[in-house]
Amino acid sequence: MSLGTCLLPRLLRVRPTIATRLLTTPTASIRALTTTRPNLAAYKSPEAAKARYRSGPFSWKAGLLFLISGGLLIQYFRLERTRLERKRIAEQTKGVGRPKVGGEFHLRDMFGKEVDQETYKGRYALVYFGFTHCPDICPEELDKMSEMLDLVQKQVGNVITPLFITCDPARDTPPVLREYLSEFHPKIIGLTGTYDQIKNVCKAYRVYFSTPSVIKPGQDYLVDHSIYFYLMDPDGDFVEALGRQHSPQAAAELITGHIKDWKKPMKDDIELYATVPAANVATTTREYATAK
Repeated sequence: MSLGTCLLPRLLRVRPTIATRLLTTPTASIRALTTTRPNLAAYKSPEAAKARYRSGPFSWKAGLLFLISGGLLIQYFRLERTRLERKRIAEQTKGVGRPKVGGEFHLRDMFGKEVDQETYKGRYALVYFGFTHCPDICPEELDKMSEMLDLVQKQVGNVITPLFITCDPARDTPPVLREYLSEFHPKIIGLTGTYDQIKNVCKAYRVYFSTPSVIKPGQDYLVDHSIYFYLMDPDGDFVEALGRQHSPQAAAELITGHIKDWKKPMKDDIELYATVPAANVATTTREYATAK
């Protein structure tokens, strides 16, 4: 007696439904359930069918799609990591216990207008401290600033105000600043004031500057000062300092990233470049101090 004959009565007693189905199911149907064969009619030849099954479930199209998807995911995570790093840098400067950079100031621009920190809110600002009689560093940095501005403007438009604040108010009057800065980017705005006003704004931005203690009338001299660009957001808060180690391209990329992260609307700059009557513009710091 075969093993199947011995087991059949037991199957009938324990699971009659299963046994009945097995007995009544045609042999061809059982084979179809247990064995999957390629549909040769779908292929031009048996060799093509064998090649299809020999390659397995993956094809070159699936592999290509996998590589493209993986590359896009890697790029996304890199961009997201860079964005989070920019956000971290911007937020850590506003934390409790952090030294504040920037703040209140009262100066005069190169067009002769009285300005303060509120004047430049509503737009990003890129602030640089220097002086017009600087022989090499300031011209180099202003050329760099000009290139940065052009690169940023191509990416995000006209949303940043470049400011040049003098560390030498005795010589850098509004007309002097205006003539000097005309050799660089047309958007750069020069700011000056009394010695005490310049001292206060340098202190607010944590900028070091030093002039000779004894200066004779007409004597030429140099001013030692810090060399940084200070990026301020539209709320007037400090975002990041860019030093000489940043190339124009790298600095522009950082600035553009911060600007793209900003979600609030920004104002235009038409009023910032409006001039006042020449008769109202003080030509020397002494006249300006007297007017104050």
